[in-house]
Amino acid sequence: MLNQIDLARIDLNLLVLFEIVFEERHVGRAAERLHLSPSAISHGLGRLRALLGDPLFLRTPKGVVPTERASQLAPSVAEILARIRGVVSSATPFDPRHSKRRFVIGAPDGISSVILHRLLGTLREVAPGIDVGIRQLLPARGFTALHLAWKDALNELEDRTMDIAIIPLDDVPTRFHRQMLYEEEFVIAVRKGHSFQRSPTLKRYCELEHLVVSHTADVSGFVDAELAKKGLTRRVALTVPNFIFALSVLAETEMVSALPRRFLEIYGARFDVVAVKAPLPLPRFSINIVLPKVAMMDAGLAWLVQLVGQVRTEQSGSSGLRPGNRNRSLHSE
Repeated sequence: MLNQIDLARIDLNLLVLFEIVFEERHVGRAAERLHLSPSAISHGLGRLRALLGDPLFLRTPKGVVPTERASQLAPSVAEILARIRGVVSSATPFDPRHSKRRFVIGAPDGISSVILHRLLGTLREVAPGIDVGIRQLLPARGFTALHLAWKDALNELEDRTMDIAIIPLDDVPTRFHRQMLYEEEFVIAVRKGHSFQRSPTLKRYCELEHLVVSHTADVSGFVDAELAKKGLTRRVALTVPNFIFALSVLAETEMVSALPRRFLEIYGARFDVVAVKAPLPLPRFSINIVLPKVAMMDAGLAWLVQLVGQVRTEQSGSSGLRPGNRNRSLHSE
């Protein structure tokens, strides 16, 4: 991107400025993050434009949008800065006990609610100064192939909108690091004392009203596919956008729903909602940490990946889940 002569007069802070403006899409917010004035940001962008021969960011009523050239440069700039941060962090070892960093973790709510159950307690013990932001990830609508359904999450990782993603995706591009956390499966959830507990037959299951967790309000999912194989259907009486909402509805109704087992094990008792043996096959799949390989050069991120992995290993020791069909989404059933 830059030749050897140019490097003698390049201020690396301009690359940091580029990265933050690209993330924020707003000069004012970028100025706040960098503790600079908006005019200083504008001046820096002017220097970058002259250096790179492109407008880079175009003003809009809501902020700025990157040009095509800026979007092409963003991954390279992120890689350059990650390598520099890796060099610096190796010179000054990352110490979680005294670090004041903030990490952003992206995940569907059915995963983040499970991870946070133990992660926050561990952080209080080993890294009390570290803050965490949770970014809800949703599969892209209209795609059945998982590498397309989660492509936005991969893009956000490369844009540095978040530090790590925890998603049900096995097949990631080679430029990404993937680490499996645990195997998940769906179970049938009902309120405690529901008649379905006494007679969990397929016929009874189809007769009941169903609740589906879907952020798009779609009513069809993997349960319908399994029922169709047997020439059966069901009535989806309600869709809700997240799993906690589903528990609160199940607690007060006669509806049934397919929910992730680990999520139900952690939160079901608070709502008197229990798992019942499913009268039809339900999917199992793997949950993985994903982030760009270059980001693993950041000692802090490498530590976070290791910590999350350790927390999940400790929490899942007695789950008894078995590997199975891994290519599923956590946002419809």
